[in-house]
Amino acid sequence: MDSRSFAKTLRQNMTDAEQLLWRHLRAHRLLDQKFRRQQPIGPYIVDFVHFVHFGARLIVEADGGQHNGSGTDAVRDAWLTEQGFTILRFWNNEILQNTDGVLTTILTAITPSPPAPLP
Repeated sequence: MDSRSFAKTLRQNMTDAEQLLWRHLRAHRLLDQKFRRQQPIGPYIVDFVHFVHFGARLIVEADGGQHNGSGTDAVRDAWLTEQGFTILRFWNNEILQNTDGVLTTILTAITPSPPAPLP
């Protein structure tokens, strides 16, 4: 199965945490920002990605227990970081139980800091 077909399958079988997070990220609902879900990037498929024309690009991952101490995730994250992405990982239970906190962390990552005042 090619990565586009596999991504489509993943979109059709999202976890409860992914579905909840997608409800908040889709259709520019989070500060009018555009996210894509289950997006192929190179050899990987990421849960959610926010492309910014200028500046850092953000990947948001919703992780279940299978990701606990995963060496594969470390290799994947290193490759994605080399491509200019910032990766935020949240445990599924964190998304389900602290959705507002997760969304605040995502907003902080995509909102540029105001410039420091001149001396």
